[in-house]
Amino acid sequence: MDKKEDEKYLVAVATSDGILVDNHFGRAKTFYIYQIENDFDIKEVEYRNVSAVCEGGSHDTEKLIENIKNLSDCRYLLVSKIGDVALNIAKSYGITPIEIPGKIEDSIEELIKFKKIQDLFR
Repeated sequence: MDKKEDEKYLVAVATSDGILVDNHFGRAKTFYIYQIENDFDIKEVEYRNVSAVCEGGSHDTEKLIENIKNLSDCRYLLVSKIGDVALNIAKSYGITPIEIPGKIEDSIEELIKFKKIQDLFR
C-alpha cells in the first residue's frame, strides 16, 4: 500500500469555544487536537489545557517551550496569530504553525489544501 494512502497526522487548534480558530498562540489556554487521515477523514480526538504565555504584555519563554513540547506530537498548529519567537520554537520541534482564523472545519480544509500543495514539491 502506498505510504500516502495511510498517512495520519495531528493538528492542534487554538480555540476558545471548540468552534472557531480564534486564539493567538500565546493567549490560548486550550488546544483541540484533530487527527487527519488520508487528508480527508477528520476526527477530534482530545483537547489539551496549557498555560497562557502572554500576560500583561510580556512573554514567559519557559511556559512557551512547555506548551510547544505538550503539542510536539502534532504536525500542524492552527492559530489566529502567532509571534515570531513562538513560531520559530514550534518549527524547531517539527510543528508547522499556520494562521488560519475562522471556523475550525473551514480552517482545517484550508490547511489540507496548503499541505497538498506543499506535498507537490517534496
